[in-house]
Amino acid sequence: MLRKTTLVRALTVAFGTSALTAAMVQPAMAQANPPAADATPTRVVVTGSLISRADKETPSPVQVLNSDDLIKSGYTSVAEVLSNLTANGQGALSNGFAGAFANGGSGVSLRGLTVGLTLVLIDGHRMAPYPLSDDGQRSFVDVSAIPFDAIERVEVLKDGASSVYGSDAISGVVNIILKKSFNGTSIKADAGKSQHGGGRTYKVALTTGIGDLQADGYNAFISLEHRESDRIRMIQRKGRGDWTSNDWSNRGGLNFERGAPNDFNSRLTAGRTPFFYRPGGTGGVNNPANFQFLAPDCNHALYMAGGCTIPDTESNIQPDSENTNILAGFTKTLNQDWTLSVKASRFQRNSSNNRGLPLTFSAASFNGFTALIPGQPPQIVNRIGPTLLAPGVQGNNFTAPARLYGTIPGIAPAQSTDSKSVASRLVADLDGTIGAWTVKAAAGVSRVKATINYNGYVDRVALWNALNAPAGVDRFNVLGGNSAAVLAKIAPSFSNESTSDLSFVEANFGRELMQLPGGPLSLAAGVSYIKKKLNAPPADLLSRGVVGNGSAYAAGKETNTAAYAELSAAVLKNLELNASARYDHFDTYGNSFTPKVGFKFKPHEMVSLRGTFSKGFRAPSATENGTASSAFAFNSIDDPILCANGDNQTKGNVPSACGFTPTYIQLTNKDLAPEKSKSYTLGLILEPAKNLSATLDYYHIKVTGQINTAAGVPGFVPTYFRNVPVATDIADGNGGTVVGVPPVGTIAYITSPFVNAGSTETSGVEVDLSYKHKLGDLGTAKVGLTVNHMINYKLTSGDKTVELAGTHGPSAISGNTGNPRNRAQLTLGWDRGPLTVTGTANWVSSYSGLDPAAGITDCAHAWELSSRSYYSSSNAKQPLEYCKIKSFATVDMNVLYRLNKNLTLKASILNLFDKRPPIDVATYGNAGNNYGYNATLHQSGAVGRFFSLGASYNF
Repeated sequence: MLRKTTLVRALTVAFGTSALTAAMVQPAMAQANPPAADATPTRVVVTGSLISRADKETPSPVQVLNSDDLIKSGYTSVAEVLSNLTANGQGALSNGFAGAFANGGSGVSLRGLTVGLTLVLIDGHRMAPYPLSDDGQRSFVDVSAIPFDAIERVEVLKDGASSVYGSDAISGVVNIILKKSFNGTSIKADAGKSQHGGGRTYKVALTTGIGDLQADGYNAFISLEHRESDRIRMIQRKGRGDWTSNDWSNRGGLNFERGAPNDFNSRLTAGRTPFFYRPGGTGGVNNPANFQFLAPDCNHALYMAGGCTIPDTESNIQPDSENTNILAGFTKTLNQDWTLSVKASRFQRNSSNNRGLPLTFSAASFNGFTALIPGQPPQIVNRIGPTLLAPGVQGNNFTAPARLYGTIPGIAPAQSTDSKSVASRLVADLDGTIGAWTVKAAAGVSRVKATINYNGYVDRVALWNALNAPAGVDRFNVLGGNSAAVLAKIAPSFSNESTSDLSFVEANFGRELMQLPGGPLSLAAGVSYIKKKLNAPPADLLSRGVVGNGSAYAAGKETNTAAYAELSAAVLKNLELNASARYDHFDTYGNSFTPKVGFKFKPHEMVSLRGTFSKGFRAPSATENGTASSAFAFNSIDDPILCANGDNQTKGNVPSACGFTPTYIQLTNKDLAPEKSKSYTLGLILEPAKNLSATLDYYHIKVTGQINTAAGVPGFVPTYFRNVPVATDIADGNGGTVVGVPPVGTIAYITSPFVNAGSTETSGVEVDLSYKHKLGDLGTAKVGLTVNHMINYKLTSGDKTVELAGTHGPSAISGNTGNPRNRAQLTLGWDRGPLTVTGTANWVSSYSGLDPAAGITDCAHAWELSSRSYYSSSNAKQPLEYCKIKSFATVDMNVLYRLNKNLTLKASILNLFDKRPPIDVATYGNAGNNYGYNATLHQSGAVGRFFSLGASYNF
C-alpha cells in the first residue's frame, strides 16, 4: 500500500474519516468497496500540475476539502464554506452586500488580492464568469450558484499558477471538482432556521446512477438539488446590539434613523408624515410657524425630537435565495486505454436584494442624474429647477411657495432588485494512451445569463409633474390612495439581461522520459484555445438617467491561444524538481510568457522542504479596455467651493455639498497593459510522530502595473463636472438656511479612467497542524488547525508606499471588506462507531478602521471610509474605540449519526455561542445604509445562532 504522506495524514486528521486517496481518485459510490491489499497506488493529477503522481504533496501548498468535510461544516452552500478559508481575504464578495455591482454573486479572494486574481475552475476547466463584474471591473466565477451535493471535493492551490492555467491565476486556484460517476441512489434533505428569526432554509438533493465502469464499461448519473433560503431583515435583529441601530447619537454621532432631523441634513428630512417647509421664514427650522404637517400623527416638537421616524422594515442582512441545479454525467470506456466523459449542467440561482431605502421627495430629490449611454459621453439630465410648490398645490396653505418633504406612499418594495442567474455548461473529456504517452483532450461551452428586475426606482420628472398636475386621475396625492396608473408612471418596473459566454478546446499529453536516481523524469505539454464574450448592456431607464445614475455596462470579446509544458524530475530519492512555462496570445493586447519552478526536498523521514518561484499576469478584461462604463461612489468629500471649510453651518456654505459622496464615472482605457506578478513560496513539512504533522509555508506575491480606477490611486486630482447653478438651501450662519443661487452648481460627477498604476506586495505565513489520537474503546479524537498570518500588504503608487496589513485598506477596492492580519480555523473531531462530532472555530483578528491609501490616518475620521455620515457634524465625535474593529470568533457544531449503512442523520448549530458582530464604522459593504457591521467578515454574527437538521439515505 502507498504509505500515507504528510499532507494525506494532515487532511485525513483535519477533515474527515475517509481516506484521502479514495476521495480523490475513486468514483463516488453509494456503497463503496475497500481496495484490495495489493492494489497498485493510483496516480492522480493535483491542481496546479499537469503530471499525474502517487504522492499528493507537490512543491506548492494545496488544501483539499472533500464532500465529507463540506457536510461536517454544517453549511449547505459552498459559498459559505469557502468564505471561512483562512487564505480568503480582502476583496472577497459576500451576498450580504445589497449594494454590490455584482448583485447576488459570491467570490473568493485568495491572499486578499481580490476575486479578479483568483482563478475558479470546475473540474479543472474554465467556466464562464458572472456577467456582472465586481466593482464593474473584475470578472469572477459566482460560487454561490454551484450545487453543494454535486461536489466531490474542492482543491485550493495557494500559489500562483499562471504557467499552467494562464491569466488571473496569480494568487491561487480554487478547483471545484464535481462528481464524475455515481452508482446507486442517494437522497438528502436539510432544514434550518435562525434562532432570532428569518433565514429559514430547506434543501433536498437526489443523485442516482447506473452502470459500473469496470463491469459494464459505462456509468450514467443525474444529480438534482433544490435549496431555498428566506431573507433575514435587519428589523429582526433590533435590540441585539448597537450594530442594529441607525441612531448614533448615544455613541457621539448623529441620529440616522430614517426621518430623524440632524445637523447633517440641516434638520430637514422626509419623515413618516409629509410636511411643507417655508424656506427663508423667521427662525428657520426652529420656528414651528415655518412647518405645515399634513397629518395629525406628527408635529414640529415631535419631529425635532426624532419622533416621526420611518421604521426600517425592509433592509436585508441576508437576501432570500433559491437554487435549482441539475448535473448529468455519462462516462464510457471506449477500450482498455480510452475513456470518454461528458457532463452537462444547469445551475439556477434566484435572489432578491432589498436595500430598504424609503422613497422620498425633498430638495435633493430633484437633482439631475448622470446618463451613461454606450458610445456617448456622460450627460447630466432630468434636472428640475426650483422645487417649491405654489400655494394651494398639494394642500400648501402658506401664502408663498413652500418645499414638500415626505415619503412616497404606495410604492413597495423600496429599491429592490430581483436577480436570476442561469449557468449552463457542457464539457467532454477524452482520456487515453498512445504508446507510452498519456493523452487528455477536452472541449466545452458555458454561458451565464443574469436577469435583473428593478422595482421602486423613481422617475423624478414624472413625480414632479404628478405633484403639480391638476386635480384628477393623473395627480399624485402625497397622503396615498393613488391609482396604479399614477404609481406606474412614477416608479416603473423594468428589467435587464446580461450574458457571459466561454468556450474552450484543449489537449495535453505526457509521459515518463527516463529514470533518474530518485524516480522518473516526466514531461507534460499541451495547447488550449479559449474564447470569451461579454454582453452586459445597461438597464435602459438607468442608462438614460430617468430613474437614477447610469448603471454599469460592458461588452467585448477576447480570444486566448496558448501552449504550455511541465517537467517533473525525481533527481534523487529525496529531491524532486519541477518546472513549467506557458506562452499566451491575446487578441486584445498581445503576448505573455509565464514560467514557474519548484522543488521538494526530504532530508529526513520527518522533515521535508518545498518551495516555488513563479511569474504571472492578468490580461485586461472587456470591462477595462472594451466598451464599458459605470457609476460608483466611495469616500465622502467636501465641495472645495461650496463647502471649503467642511462645516455645513458656516454662512454661505451649501449644506448638501458638505460631507457628501460624489458620483464617479468610470472610463475604459484601450492602452492598458496586463498586470504582472512575481511570487514565491517556501515551506517546511514536519512529521515527528505517526499521527502528528505540521506544515509551515511562507508566501510572497508582488503585483505590478495593477489596473485600478484612477480615483483609487493616491495623488488623484479630480476634475469636477457641475450642475447648472439653481436656487438651493444655503446656510445662514445661525443654524438655519435661506434659499439662494450659489456661485457654482453642485458637483454632478467626476471622471476616473482605468490606469496601470503602482503595485501591491503581500507576504505571510500559513500554518497547518493536525493530530489524531486513538482513545481505544472511546473512539478517535482529531485536531486540525490552520492559521494565516499576513506579514505585510504594501500598496505603492509613484514614490509613495503605504502599509495596509491590519487596516481597512485598500477601501476603494471591492466592497471595503477590511484587511485583518490574522485568520484561523480550529477543528476538533471525535469518532466513535456510528457517531461523529465535529466542532469548528473560525477566528478573525482585530484590525484598524484606518486606510492610509485613502488618506484616512486619524481615528476621528475612520467613519469617512464608509461614505456614511455617522459623525458628519461639528458636534459629532467618533469614539476612539471605533478606530479598532474587534476580533471575532464563532464556533460551529455538527453531529452525524449513522443509524445503519443506508441512513445517516445530522444536526448542526452554527454560531453556537450566538456571537454578535463588532462595530465597523469604516465599511460600506453591509446590508443597509448606516448599519455599522462588516458583512464579509462578520456575517455569521449578524445571522446569529442557526439550527439545522438533515438526513441522507443511500440505496
